[in-house]
This record gives sequence, structure tokens and C-alpha cells, in this order.
Amino acid sequence: MGNASKKLAAKCTLLTKEEQKYVAATFRSASKNSDKIREDDLIVSGKLDAVLLEKFWGPQIDPRLAQYLSNFLFGWGPQKRAAVDFNRFAELYVYNVRGTVDEKLMVTYNSLGMDYNAGGELPYQLLKEYCESIVSTYIKIVKASSSPRAKTWIEKGFRGRAAHVQSLAESVASGAGGDAENPPTSCDARQLGQWLVQDTLLAHMTEMVYVTLFGVNKEQQDDSPTRAEAAIVPLLPMVDGLDAMPDYPAFIDLAHIVWLNSHIPQQHQHKWRFLFSSHIHGESFSTMAGRIQDQGPSILIIEDNSGYIFGGYATESWEISSNFSGGEESFLFTLSPRIRCYQTTGYNDHYQYMNHHTKTLPNGLLMGGQFDFGGIWVNADPFGEGSSAESCSTYRGYKRLSKEPKFRIRSLEVWGVGEKPLTVRDSDERDVSVLDVNPEAKAILDMAGRTRHSEGIREPPPL
Repeated sequence: MGNASKKLAAKCTLLTKEEQKYVAATFRSASKNSDKIREDDLIVSGKLDAVLLEKFWGPQIDPRLAQYLSNFLFGWGPQKRAAVDFNRFAELYVYNVRGTVDEKLMVTYNSLGMDYNAGGELPYQLLKEYCESIVSTYIKIVKASSSPRAKTWIEKGFRGRAAHVQSLAESVASGAGGDAENPPTSCDARQLGQWLVQDTLLAHMTEMVYVTLFGVNKEQQDDSPTRAEAAIVPLLPMVDGLDAMPDYPAFIDLAHIVWLNSHIPQQHQHKWRFLFSSHIHGESFSTMAGRIQDQGPSILIIEDNSGYIFGGYATESWEISSNFSGGEESFLFTLSPRIRCYQTTGYNDHYQYMNHHTKTLPNGLLMGGQFDFGGIWVNADPFGEGSSAESCSTYRGYKRLSKEPKFRIRSLEVWGVGEKPLTVRDSDERDVSVLDVNPEAKAILDMAGRTRHSEGIREPPPL
């Protein structure tokens, strides 16, 4: 970075030293100033406008977001400024990435052409479009990324289509008014402040957008579209098991993967493992049950014959049993025609159940509710039929997931999340000697009076 740029960056105390060089370089490039230009000339004549911003950031930025950024930088109406200095440019980055609630509120109001100090209400439709500009830009950045994990998802048919981006944005914005099912016509600063604090998905996408647009991550080799030092889990997981599937039939979207991954426990967000697809492995309950057992937490995704897409997150390994299992972190969800999540109520523990070849209990897979009245029921025989009840006491705010109470399955797949756990057999095999599995050899050594040198010197099991 040139000497003039160092002086320029040093004037902004909001940025860390590492950020100063990247943000200053982005400012110089966008304003078409060279390293040799005087600092005073850069501040006075360093003109940025919405057209230049959109041109500079090109296909990475949604045109609406370019306009919102211009509103924040230059203002709007009669008071619009002709130029912007470096400090204002840096404020746009800092307030969005790690600003206080008040700073983030100011950015939101100003970006939408409103004065935050006036304390006015934001129209909900305008807020939804603002969310859509962030989500759209984030998906554009992911699709333009050289990250191997992004390429794998995209090459397998997860496209980031506009309709699904809109659904994700609507889901994010729906939390602003406090009632996702009945959003308000407008939101005040108090509602918006609570929403900005609680919606971690929006915060993560916003941070990833701004560290990319401002060039803070451009020299990092991290495998996600965020700077390496960011203390957040990448929203897009690694994918395992699709490489050998040349004709994999994707029926959900990149936006769905991002949303689902943000809702599962953080320790499982880094990897998804492909376990079962009704299109690839066949319409067989026995095959599905065999492939999803002993796999740890998993996500079940179903598309019914009307095009509704829904499913559930199971916190424990699936097993053939007459008992319910699972934990309170499980949830049900819908992905189409809209994106919603239903968390547990604590009323009962009917989180997951799977049984087969029994005469006294239902044979199939259940998530939530009661037998014959499940949130999700997948029949074992004949496989391909399912149902979703009108109500489900296991999950809060639940509404029927499928279009009709009984449905035909068009697509069904299961993904393990996080690392595959060690099974009891795997664990045992790591601490077994030849003598353990061959008692005859052990007896012969005893009879011969030979010492078993391996006895008693094994590593103790982990605590």
C-alpha cells in the first residue's frame, strides 16, 4: 500500500490495522485514485456514486444493495453529498460487520432513505426488499467463489435460484415484527433492534457480504466466503458423498442449504454427509433404514407430489426400536412454498421413531406427534406414502407441512450432519487384541505358561 494510503487509513480509528490496508485499497480502487495521489486530494476529490459502486463490485452485488449503500454514503434528496471521504466509507463496513445495535439501526434506516434520529417506522415491504438485497448478494458471492465446497454444491444442481432467494429473504424478514405468520405493515426501532440482535443468520450473511465487498478477505485462503479470522462457522457446509453421484437429482436449493445449516447445532454445521435418496437408492424402507442408522444427527427432506418440500432435524442416530428417541434441539421445517422452522415445545419427547417388521406397533418413520397423527409420518409398506397431521403438540407453532394430510412422496433424502460418530463396534475394535477375539489362543498360552505381554499395557479408554 502506498504512503498516501497509509496516511489515509491511519485517520480512521474504527478499523484494525489489518482492515485498514484492505479497506483503503478498496477505496482507492473504487475512487480510481493511485498510490501517488495526495491524501488531501483523495479526500476532497475521491468521488463515489451508485453507478460506480455497482460497476466496481460488478456481478457480486445486487443492484438494490448498491443503491442502499449509496443512500448511506451520500444521503438522499436535496441534502445528497457529491463526494464521500474515507471515514464514511469505513463506517459503512464497520457498522455492518460489528456495529452496536444503534449503529446497525442507523445503517438500516439511512440505507433505506430514512433518518434514524426521527424514530420513524420502516415499512415492512421495504425491509423485506432490504433483506432480499443482502441474501441475493450473499448467494451471488457464493456462486462466484472459487471455494471447492461452493463448486461442489453448485455443480450438483444447487443453483441459488431467484424464487428461493426471495423465500429465504422473506423468512429472515418475517422475524422483524415478532409474529412470523402475521407480519406487520411497518416496524419501529424497538422491534427492529430486537430482530437485529436475535437473527444470527442475517448477521452472518451481512458480515460475509461486507468483508467480501470491502476486500477484507481477498488475500485469505479460507474455504468460505468470509475472512479467515472471523469467529463464525461458514454458512455453507462441506459436502461428502456426492462425488460418486454424476446424476444426482437436486430438488432443493443453495438458499435452502444455507438456511437449514444455520438452524442445526453449530458443532455439526461444517459438514453434510449424503446418506440416502429415493431416486438413487430406490423406494425401499429397508434400504433407507439400513443407510441412515448409526449416522448421528441427520436431516430428513421430503418433496410431496404437490411440490411442497419439508422435513425434520433428528438429533440422534436413527435406530429400529419400539421407543421414541431424540432431543429438544430437534425441529421440523418447511422449505417450499415458504421457509419456516418449528422448534420443540417440551410437551412430549416424541422427536423421532423408526420401526419395521413388527406386528404390534406401526411400521415406518415418525417425527413429532402421536401414531397416526404425526408431524411427519413415512410409511414402511408400501414405501412412498406419508402423512402430516393438522396439529402436532411436539413442535411449537406447527402447521401441516404437506399440501394434503396424506401425500405421495416424490423425493426423499437423508443427510448426516457433522462427523459420523463411532459405533459401539467401531469403538471396541480400536481396543481389541488377537487374544480377545480368539479365546483358544489365549488358553493355549496359559497352558504353556507363556506371559501375555500385551495384557495390562493398553491405553486407558478416554474419559
